[in-house]
Amino acid sequence: MSEVEFEVEGKKYVVRTDLRYTETEEWAKKEEDNRVREGITDYAQKELRDIVGIELPEVGTEVKKGDSIGSIESVKAVSDLYAAVSGRIVEVNERLLEEPELLNKDPYGDGWIVIIEMSDPNEYEQLLTPEAYIEKHKESK
Repeated sequence: MSEVEFEVEGKKYVVRTDLRYTETEEWAKKEEDNRVREGITDYAQKELRDIVGIELPEVGTEVKKGDSIGSIESVKAVSDLYAAVSGRIVEVNERLLEEPELLNKDPYGDGWIVIIEMSDPNEYEQLLTPEAYIEKHKESK
């Protein structure tokens, strides 16, 4: 697992090279058994600042790529969380209910949010590569 740093308007952000990314600031990691672990990006957690709460989806929920599956509350705003891929939610990180600050402290590790069993593995391949994700941010500023 390696990380790359990029800068936008003087702020530094970290991107992991072993992940894929959505346009809406979620990361996705392909795991065994056709599963994808998902969380929010370093960019998202820094823009939200101090995260104080999270609404998680229920295990067993069927989702479509791009569906809102919960929300993240910070001192600044409430933001929707979107499914990176279609499938069934098989696990949620309930630890975040007691420790939402993990999303700020370790967004690519202990701050993971859900695991989705994919119904269409091709959707994962359509997510942004780390390079495309960085380029998206550099172009948008």
